[in-house]
Amino acid sequence: MTDRDLAEYLGHLGVAPREAEAFQVLLQSGQSTVGQLGAFLGWDCEQAKETVRRLMELGLVVVGGPHRSTISPAEPSIALDRLAHERSAEIQRAHLATLHAYREYRRCTGSQSTDELVEVVTGPQIVDRIWQFERAAESEVVRFDSPPYHTDGGANPIEVDNLERGVKYRVVYSSSAVQNSAYYAVNIQPCIAAGEEARVLAEVPVKLTVFDRRLAIVSMSSVEAESNESLLLVRPSSLLTALLGLFETAWSSGYPMHLSAQVPPALRPLQRRILELLGTGVTDDTIAQLLGVSRRTLSRHMEQLYLLAGAANRFQLALYAARKKWI
Repeated sequence: MTDRDLAEYLGHLGVAPREAEAFQVLLQSGQSTVGQLGAFLGWDCEQAKETVRRLMELGLVVVGGPHRSTISPAEPSIALDRLAHERSAEIQRAHLATLHAYREYRRCTGSQSTDELVEVVTGPQIVDRIWQFERAAESEVVRFDSPPYHTDGGANPIEVDNLERGVKYRVVYSSSAVQNSAYYAVNIQPCIAAGEEARVLAEVPVKLTVFDRRLAIVSMSSVEAESNESLLLVRPSSLLTALLGLFETAWSSGYPMHLSAQVPPALRPLQRRILELLGTGVTDDTIAQLLGVSRRTLSRHMEQLYLLAGAANRFQLALYAARKKWI
C-alpha cells in the first residue's frame, strides 16, 4: 500500500490531508519533535503545533520524553474504531435527512406516484434483485414460501449468513414446500437449524417476502407464473402495510415447525424431527421420505413417542405435545 492509499483511506475516516500527511511521516520516522516534523514538511511552527494537537485529539499520536517534547504514532485501533463509528453516524444522519427532504418534497407537490410504489421486474433481473435485497436485510425478513421458485429451489446460504449476524427470519411454508424432500433437505431444514422461526399452512395466500418492513417482493402464483414470469416490488405504502397484516394473520394461524426448549432432552434427534414434521400435516410416508428413513424405522420411533405421551394416535400425541408446551 502506498502513502497515497493510506492518506485516501484516512480521509474516508474524516482525517484531514494535513493530518494524514503528518501521521505518515511519523510512521516512517518514529519519534520526532514538533519542530522536526514541521521542518520536514516545510510548515511553520504554528501549523505543526495545530496539526499535532489535532492528531492527539484523534488519538493517533502520543506525547512523551522527559519534557513531553517528543511525539510518536499511537496504536490506532481504538481511534480508528471511534472514527469509523462517527463517520457511520454521519452517513446515517445524511441518509435520514435526505429521506426527510424527499418526503417533504412529495408532501408539497402532491401524492406519491403509483409508479414509485410498485415496480415490475421481469426476466433475468429477478434472481439478481432477490439476492440483492436478501443480502441488504438488516433486522427482519418475513416470508410466505411456496413453489415455484425463481431461484430453482436450492439452498439459501444468504439467509443462513443473515441469521448468524442477527437478522430475524419468520417464514410460513405451504405444505407443498415441506413435502418437497429435496427442498426440505437443502433449504428448509438448514435454515430452521440456523435459527429461522418456521410455521406451516396447507396453502399460503401469496408468494411474499418483506425485508425490514420497508420493501416487499410478490411473486405470481403457480398458474400465473407459467405465462408471466414477473416479480412485483412494493415500497412503503398502504399496500405494503396490508401485506404485512396478511402475513401476521397467517403467522398466528400457522403450525410451528420447530420445538421449544421444554422438549425432554432424552428425545433422540430423529424423534425431535418427527415431532416437528407431525405438525405440518404431512403423511407418515412423506415424513419417512423427508427424514430418509424406512416406514418401519419411522413406526418404531412413533411407537416410542406414543408410549412417552401415553397416546394411542397422532392426534393424542399432538395434544400432549401442545399441553406440555413442546411446540
